[in-house]
Amino acid sequence: MAAEFPRSRWVAAWRGYLLGLLLVFSSQPLYAQGSSIPGVILNAPEAVREILKAHFVLPDKLLLNENERATFLRRARREIPELLATEGFFSATVKLRRVISPGVLELDVATGPLTRVAKVEIDVRGDLQREVQRVRAVHQTWLLPAGSAFRSAAWDQAKSELLATVARTDFATARLVTSEAEVDVAAAGARLHVVIDSGPRYVFGDLKLSGLERYEPLLVERQSTFKPGAPYRRSQLLDFQAKLQKLPQFSSIIVQLDTATAEPTADGSLRAPVNVQVVEAQSRKLAFGIGYSTNHGVRNEINYQSYNFLNQAWMLKTQAVAEQNRQALNLALDTPPNPLGYWLAWRSGMEKTDIQGLQTRRDKFGVTRSRIQFDIETGIGLNWQQERRIPLGGIHETDQALVLDWHWYRRVVDNPLAPMDGEVTELRVGGASQAALSDQNFVRSHARHQSWIPLGANDVLLLRAEGGYTASASRLGIPQEYLFRVGGTQTVRGFTFQSLGFEEGGATVGGRVMSTLSTEYTHWFGNWGAALFADAGGAADTVPTLKLSTGYGFGARWKSPVGPLALDFARGKGEPAPRIHFAIAVAF
Repeated sequence: MAAEFPRSRWVAAWRGYLLGLLLVFSSQPLYAQGSSIPGVILNAPEAVREILKAHFVLPDKLLLNENERATFLRRARREIPELLATEGFFSATVKLRRVISPGVLELDVATGPLTRVAKVEIDVRGDLQREVQRVRAVHQTWLLPAGSAFRSAAWDQAKSELLATVARTDFATARLVTSEAEVDVAAAGARLHVVIDSGPRYVFGDLKLSGLERYEPLLVERQSTFKPGAPYRRSQLLDFQAKLQKLPQFSSIIVQLDTATAEPTADGSLRAPVNVQVVEAQSRKLAFGIGYSTNHGVRNEINYQSYNFLNQAWMLKTQAVAEQNRQALNLALDTPPNPLGYWLAWRSGMEKTDIQGLQTRRDKFGVTRSRIQFDIETGIGLNWQQERRIPLGGIHETDQALVLDWHWYRRVVDNPLAPMDGEVTELRVGGASQAALSDQNFVRSHARHQSWIPLGANDVLLLRAEGGYTASASRLGIPQEYLFRVGGTQTVRGFTFQSLGFEEGGATVGGRVMSTLSTEYTHWFGNWGAALFADAGGAADTVPTLKLSTGYGFGARWKSPVGPLALDFARGKGEPAPRIHFAIAVAF
């Protein structure tokens, strides 16, 4: 006969089982991170659960004796109310609910009512108090009005924004005199009192330059975004510094309003000079590079740059490139931007290519006038080139063109080297005439757009569309640079580089129309990523004959110091075998 199991033991067993379920499945308590058996269970309202989890350290072991439990309780009753007070809960309490054997504490956290702003007083001193409209605007734009939750972070942000609002226009030496927050815990209300002194009104004075050795002051002065005597605007001072930082002639720039030496003017404001401290960069640079891509094979490159050519602060750049199917020698000369932001870029070069059965020899020269405003670069240029083309089994000819070219380029991304959000748009239109050193009349238009759409903290969707059309009676007489071929990385993966175009004899040459589309999804695991993609595109000599070839595949990504590097495995529809696309470049 089996021994009878006492009822009291059944009850104890069920209680233990239910407690285990509670510890495993309940989403309300907070447990110590990294501990499979919680030493402390915190029962807290959802509103404060995340801040407790992030900032209150739970024990990583069971509290097995009375001294350990007492020490922890004292810390919890001191730190948790202090922590929750920063979130507006000034009457928070911590109570021990029970001790669960063996040594597990369960605590209840009660926040009490959320403290809200009951009254706001902002006193304005200095020259600003005479401007009724601006004083009214200061009150209206205060970020912590009556009725809003009083949190430490919001209180600090409101004071910082108040000071910035006053200081960014006219009043460069504005300061907070006092800031007080009186909290009535019983009424759960806060009375805020801020005193801000705008100080005197300032206008810009003359530039005071230091650190120039090789360059004339004119290089700095013509970048100025303000004139002496103009009202002080912090944004103009920052824009001036940003323009100087973009100049390659300088490695460091500090721009400050010198209020200490300001002098009074007739209207009562102070005229303060602007101190500009510069550290000049090395005026010459020699660099060597080696790389590899499936488009061009092994790449060897030599670059020489001079940032003070002929002692005029002109930037001279020379480049020699040797690749498997392309060799080039280029010379470029850029002038510094003038006060309106325009600069001239002179270009000349020679290039030989042998791609998809088409050999070319190209000589070119041109000049472009460009400007960047609000993340948009625009420019217009005049470019001449002569090209000798030798297609395998096709017509050999020498073409020349003098092209008037206009471009519009906008780039707005969160990270220039590894975008996760943003877009890039490029438009270009150019044309040539037989009446002006050209063998064919044509007008070429080209558009490209890329968007990076974040799908979460580690996921991004890349969409790309590109199209081009050259209006002309014939493709003959037009250099290949103004026609279109696609295929390979950045166009249609799964196909050989520039293998999609117009077939002439045994070669693929440029056609007058082109279109490509691409979509790519990437998930990042830190600096490494995995991608899925699909491409479609093609090039032809006429619109009716344009057919889009498709490719799809997957790849790996790596966020290198010079940008994401890609290794793609792609299959082009109709191609006999998949292709690997890879590009990497290392400069030293």
